[in-house]
Amino acid sequence: LMIVTALAIAFQVYWIYVSVTKLYGAYHLITAGIEILAVIISIYIYGTHTTSGLKVPWIILILTVPEFGILMYLMVGFNGWSYFTRKRYRQLDLLAEEVLCGRQKAAAEERRLRGVEAGKVRLQTDSSEQAEAHTMRALPPEADSDFLRQAGYLRRYAHYPAYTDQKVEYHKDAALALEELLLDLRSAKRFIFMEYHAIEDAPGFDRIEEILTEKAGEGVLIRLFYDEVGSVGFLNRRFIRKMEARGIECRVFNPMRPILSTFLNNRDHRKITVIDGRIAYTGGYNLAMEYFHLTEPYGYWKDTGVRIEGEAVRSFTVMFLCMWHAIRREKGTDEARAELERFLPDQAVTAVEKPEYDAASMSWCVPYADSPLDEERVGEWTYMNLLESAKEHAWFVTPYLVITDEMLQSFLLAARRGVDVRIITPGIPDKKITYAVTRSFYASLISNGVKIYEYTPGFCHAKMCMIDGNMAVVGTINLDYRSFYHHFEDGVLLCGGNAVDHIREDFEEMFRVSRKVEAKYPARRSRTLRIGQCLLRLLAPML
Repeated sequence: LMIVTALAIAFQVYWIYVSVTKLYGAYHLITAGIEILAVIISIYIYGTHTTSGLKVPWIILILTVPEFGILMYLMVGFNGWSYFTRKRYRQLDLLAEEVLCGRQKAAAEERRLRGVEAGKVRLQTDSSEQAEAHTMRALPPEADSDFLRQAGYLRRYAHYPAYTDQKVEYHKDAALALEELLLDLRSAKRFIFMEYHAIEDAPGFDRIEEILTEKAGEGVLIRLFYDEVGSVGFLNRRFIRKMEARGIECRVFNPMRPILSTFLNNRDHRKITVIDGRIAYTGGYNLAMEYFHLTEPYGYWKDTGVRIEGEAVRSFTVMFLCMWHAIRREKGTDEARAELERFLPDQAVTAVEKPEYDAASMSWCVPYADSPLDEERVGEWTYMNLLESAKEHAWFVTPYLVITDEMLQSFLLAARRGVDVRIITPGIPDKKITYAVTRSFYASLISNGVKIYEYTPGFCHAKMCMIDGNMAVVGTINLDYRSFYHHFEDGVLLCGGNAVDHIREDFEEMFRVSRKVEAKYPARRSRTLRIGQCLLRLLAPML
């Protein structure tokens, strides 16, 4: 973003210089043409199907400083994926829906029949979607209808199904997750898929690299997929050559080409590991030093994730393979179809076939993904749906609080209904400007009953919410414009089981070490402060 901004400023200065020295005679005609173009682009932005909070800043910038604004919008704001690229992603989305929801329906019917024989089906008269969900084990009664409604939304519009009785383990610290991940990587027999926003070729990754090299030597298929912007400064082409020399396949998402690329702003923000189609990891942490406390530039780095074992891993396998093939311009869909058949087991793995699982460790879950290439804002709308369903409390933790007006209203309305709404933000920021924007929301939230906490030990990078003590979301989705509108993301909706209990306990622990900020950010602010915060909020969608 800094490179693009510098280019836009340089272009603006250069245009002024050229206008004065070279094009003086035609200056008025050229300027009029640029202004007309600015109006046309502004009308186009106004007509897009997105939030007004995203439209207004770009329109103001383009109409105020046309040359700079137009270039910035084309390089950063404009979702300029070509028709063929969009078509390829759409085809892969349809393929994922066919594989997951088509097979899920058949598997659900088989499990339902088993449940009838065993006398375990609780609701025989549900709709087809509810029948898919209600099979082996009852949900907590208070979460029943709320979870089913949210699972129904994710099934119909994100095309990711719900799974019953999955073994889910919550990791309240990325360093703990790493230790278990290393053990699981050593157990791999067939394949290991890893997709991360950022990978740092440093001691934090060395232990993983050692195991991947060893497993590749044993004939295990290893695929590593990372985002170039997320890993900028960490990795280069030498890393790819090193991995490939060790038998590890490596691909880069959306390489940076600032002059040629018109979708520089769309990044792969997912963090996924899949092992043999039976174990999956996801959460907020990347594979870099600070996540594992090997360096602490911003105090204690708080990050979280989950380990899932069971049939739900199918969804993560599909997410990875679709992204892996989406960046291929030729044969991406055909290759993906063949590999989905290759890597997804024909028979569903259910808790009935895993008697060694502790029943208390079982959760209902819906792994899901979000894409910036469609108009379904799955990440944002899932959070808003959960806020609407909350009856007692709604707790969130996020590294960045840069939300739309619609999301802000969801928080305010929940608090006004009497729901205990709390948001944890970092005590030590990693980005000063974004932190200032985050704090600009405090006064509105606090004055309407939302409780704000700042995590005093350091920087909290976790992205989670807890609803009424029985539903939770863990994943990669921040409460900001980038996650909601620009990035490829993933998350897991959970209900019931020890994992949800442990998430609630971790929230309570975070509250104890965080400071409430009501007194520091009163509703009445000075005029100067209000003007400054309004300007920052105007810039928020561009951060």
